[in-house]
Amino acid sequence: MPPGQTLTEKWPVLHYGPVPRFDAKTWEFRIFGNIETPLRLSWTEFQQLSRQKHTADMHCVTTWSKLDQMWEGVPFKVIVDLAKPKPDTGFVIAHSENGFTTNVPYEDCLKPNVLLATHANGAELTADHGYPLRLVVPHLYAWKSAKWLRGIEFSIVDKPGFWERNGYHNRGDPWTEERYWGD
Repeated sequence: MPPGQTLTEKWPVLHYGPVPRFDAKTWEFRIFGNIETPLRLSWTEFQQLSRQKHTADMHCVTTWSKLDQMWEGVPFKVIVDLAKPKPDTGFVIAHSENGFTTNVPYEDCLKPNVLLATHANGAELTADHGYPLRLVVPHLYAWKSAKWLRGIEFSIVDKPGFWERNGYHNRGDPWTEERYWGD
């Protein structure tokens, strides 16, 4: 377990702002930015993408860790294959409901266990945990695993998101305790 973390059996609920309501008829997932093939997918189209399951731990910047979470969803590599990012892409910006964004270095998103998750521990995500779609980047702190995901932007430049602009570390590696700017 990373330094400074405390094991929990529960899955705490933390977020800023209201939990959005999901409407499958109007939901749209956008893939855009520094890519060859911009896309807009309906919920039905998104559900048709290739899926995988991965077991990974989850570490929150607030110091809790939940081990052995079973995630199911679309591997980030599927999005890469569809979008064809240009070679100078350096960052992925996750766009969620209510204007929330978070930035992740592109190379971090290419790890094989990074998913756009629809399920956790054998069940659909709950609304509090990001239903219908959550980015899961398990080797970084959980705020990088954006809930209520609505789009992925591939970018040449870094665009710090909500928490990064409010004092959190730009990368968020739990193993080196990158919690806040200056860590």
